[in-house]
Amino acid sequence: MLEEILKQTEERMSKALTFLQEEFKTIRAGKVTPAVLDKVTVSYFGSLLPVNQLATISTPEPRVLIIQPWDQSTLKEIEKAILKANLGVTPQVDRQVIRLVFPPLTEERRKELIKAAKKMAEDCKVELRNHRRDANEAIKELKELGKISEDDRDRYLEKVQKLLDKYIDLVDKALEKKESSIMEV
Repeated sequence: MLEEILKQTEERMSKALTFLQEEFKTIRAGKVTPAVLDKVTVSYFGSLLPVNQLATISTPEPRVLIIQPWDQSTLKEIEKAILKANLGVTPQVDRQVIRLVFPPLTEERRKELIKAAKKMAEDCKVELRNHRRDANEAIKELKELGKISEDDRDRYLEKVQKLLDKYIDLVDKALEKKESSIMEV
């Protein structure tokens, strides 16, 4: 049962890190990726769908995204959704495609993006610490119920702490990597 607690905690911590890495993809660095549109949802026949389920998204140049809807009737809805998402660009509609030309990042904008990335990383660390707390409480409860010895409790509390340290380090490395890609000109 102690190994199970440890395994569940690592799975939760791993999911938190994966979520952070997906969130980082939505922050634009030097080259624009279609991931900046991941959170943009379009109203299509009464349901909200992400842009990538309604169109082909390509990057012909580092700062340009071309969105080509499969159904031309969605062109205006996609344009509205992009404007509403406040991505910092104005969509240019060209008969059958939408062109998004992202301006080069200013020093000020880069600092804002780094600040946003740091907040995401800190939120992830808080979540990791919550998983540690939950695991520690479960381990201490087993000791109180007399199902494990004090030595086992102490050993597993230490293992949980090492797991947390490992994931905090991975979050710091991911943040460092994202910061350097944002600062790249």
